[in-house]
Amino acid sequence: MVVSTQPAASLKKPPQVVEREELTVRFVGDSGDGMQLAGTQMTNTSAIFGNDVSTFPDFPAEIRAPAGTIAGVSGYQLNFGAHKLRTAGDRVNALIAMNPAALKANIEDLEQGGILVVNDDAFGKMNLTKAHYDHSPLDDDSLRRYQLFRVPIDRLTAEACADTGLTGRTVSRCKNFFALGLTYWLFGRSMDPTLRWIQDKFGSKPEVADANAKALRAGFYFGETAEMFPVRYLIPPAKLPAGRYRKVTGNEAMAMGLVTAAARAGKPLFYGSYPITPASDILHELARYKSFDVRTFQAEDEIAAMASVVGAAFAGAFAVTGTSGPGLALKQEAIGLGIMTELPMVIVNVQRGGPSTGLPTKTEQADLFQAVLGRNGEAPLCVLAPATPGDCFSMAIEAFRIAVEFMTPVMVLSDGYLANGAEPWMLPDVDRLPSFKVVHPTTNNSDNGHFLSYKRDAKLVRPWAIPGTPGLEHRIGGLEKRDVTGDVC
Repeated sequence: MVVSTQPAASLKKPPQVVEREELTVRFVGDSGDGMQLAGTQMTNTSAIFGNDVSTFPDFPAEIRAPAGTIAGVSGYQLNFGAHKLRTAGDRVNALIAMNPAALKANIEDLEQGGILVVNDDAFGKMNLTKAHYDHSPLDDDSLRRYQLFRVPIDRLTAEACADTGLTGRTVSRCKNFFALGLTYWLFGRSMDPTLRWIQDKFGSKPEVADANAKALRAGFYFGETAEMFPVRYLIPPAKLPAGRYRKVTGNEAMAMGLVTAAARAGKPLFYGSYPITPASDILHELARYKSFDVRTFQAEDEIAAMASVVGAAFAGAFAVTGTSGPGLALKQEAIGLGIMTELPMVIVNVQRGGPSTGLPTKTEQADLFQAVLGRNGEAPLCVLAPATPGDCFSMAIEAFRIAVEFMTPVMVLSDGYLANGAEPWMLPDVDRLPSFKVVHPTTNNSDNGHFLSYKRDAKLVRPWAIPGTPGLEHRIGGLEKRDVTGDVC
């Protein structure tokens, strides 16, 4: 059905409140429309309310494609529910579209009868042309399968922020908060968490904070007073195990797991990496943990990054690198060196679409063969894969446990959905987290004084001797070598 923006006499009574077990909403617009921010705030608010959440931020395939074009559409999908969620939603129940391109790129994912809120002001001739529309789909019956609500978001945002003293361009950047406020009203969310966030984020710019807060409230109260919406939806809190929770993305959980593993073993953490989507956030996150004996190194390329990790492991640090499919291909020779030298290290592969450089902002779980078999020669590798964003924390710890116990590189296969997706994560009891003792030899293991760097214990594991330890001078490398001694053969 198509609903006018004018008050309807038939809607004088309060809207019906319908309870649902879960609901999927997607915010879509230009890269600069703040859809990721709106989706993140909706996620945080729903998590605080007590819902389980699962998210998928969808970035455009082109970097800063022309405004208003389909290639530049950015989106954020949130599934929130009253039970444990496993995905970000298969079908979209509510679509918030800020322009014609966003509508065209996403409308086929909206379920029949789903809620469709569009920014009516954006459907001018120029934007329609950029989105390859001959005429406005709002004015024919092409959207009759959905509950269409035409809201003049640009105009209403400008009116709400008229007395802030900001320029029209700056005010227009607040329209995502108007759309967010309307969504809050429609799905029974509180504005309070986002209002506090606005003050914390923009406190040094009071006029900007004021404008965003006014836009948020204007959207919320528009929903309440416009008499457009016959139904509101309530998703009760989920029955999750008792404990303290925080929202966490897969990359955040991975970074915290790596730090935790090193701390539990009493070792410094070295992270050598080259920036690559969607793994870069692990580097950004770890750079914040310098006080936890974390050293981050941004190399000039993927090969240098992997070589630095081999060197750090040789020196006795907990060494790790992060990359995606194309970067993993470049790292393979140095990973083979790590296997040949039998050094403990972790390689995090946050998978994205390929082949070649492929789809930087899209994901696929297609690197298993490259992870297991991707090196020259016979080079077996332990491969782990987390199941959820929060599971990345546990897999990071498990990867280091295996790497140290068996003196081998270990690969963790994450992906773009897990890396950027978020879920409520129960804070673990630190005392219950696994710890593992790292033993570096301090005495020579040979009768003739020549330290045997490949002499194995009952598990066939060689000793992890730290360079510079008196009497433990030794050689390891990637060339063919003599058994036990490690000397070049």
